[in-house]
Amino acid sequence: MRPGRIGNRLLAALPLADFDLLAPELETVALDPEAVLSRPGNRIEHVFFPDSGAISLMTDMANGQTVATAVIGREGAIGTLSVLGPSASAITAVVRAIGSASRIPASRFHAAFNRSPALRHAVQSHIRAMLVQFQTGAACNALHPVQARMARWLLHFHDRIDRDVLPLTHESLSQILGVQRTTVTLLMRNLRTSGAIKSDRRGQIEVDRSRLEAAACECHSNMRIEVEESFSMNTARSGVFSCAGDAVDETGNAM
Repeated sequence: MRPGRIGNRLLAALPLADFDLLAPELETVALDPEAVLSRPGNRIEHVFFPDSGAISLMTDMANGQTVATAVIGREGAIGTLSVLGPSASAITAVVRAIGSASRIPASRFHAAFNRSPALRHAVQSHIRAMLVQFQTGAACNALHPVQARMARWLLHFHDRIDRDVLPLTHESLSQILGVQRTTVTLLMRNLRTSGAIKSDRRGQIEVDRSRLEAAACECHSNMRIEVEESFSMNTARSGVFSCAGDAVDETGNAM
């Protein structure tokens, strides 16, 4: 049976019968700061559905530099691309804010995915939203100044952490932005001067949301709108699947 409260929005949007395909294999795991959930070249063994916290998807370059391509919280999942078949991960997924997740073996997730049209639609909606993050992020990295990109990333984390103090260190921000720590220090100083950041001590960044939005480029709002539209479509479609399932039940046929 579905528990009283599901933190992950993808799971919460599923009709009960479809959620029950996953429920027996789901286990709750802690998301510890800086924990690595996947590495390039490693086979995807589990799919994670965050209930809280935030995870950045990182691209690692040959020279050791890194840059973030997306951030995922309770609106998404890690490892869903494994439905395309047994394959190695192409990215590094790093926990940036502590939380918890529902985890399921990839093989069990694949079995449910093949049986559930609602789950397939949810995954398609999620992948569509992720592609928008990748595409918009690539354009943003090429066209917008690093100060605006810093503000954008802080807003992405604020969206998912849902509190005004973000547990982000200068080191993690330098990895996310693909810049030196000295650059991060300068950027944070500028944001403090503008009032977008109230304080920045020991990996605890207190933000002023409205001023931070003013400092960011339009890419943050565009990505956020895309995520919400994807969920609106997914929720509406899940309702159709649920109603269809109810109709079948009333005829006495198996779901």
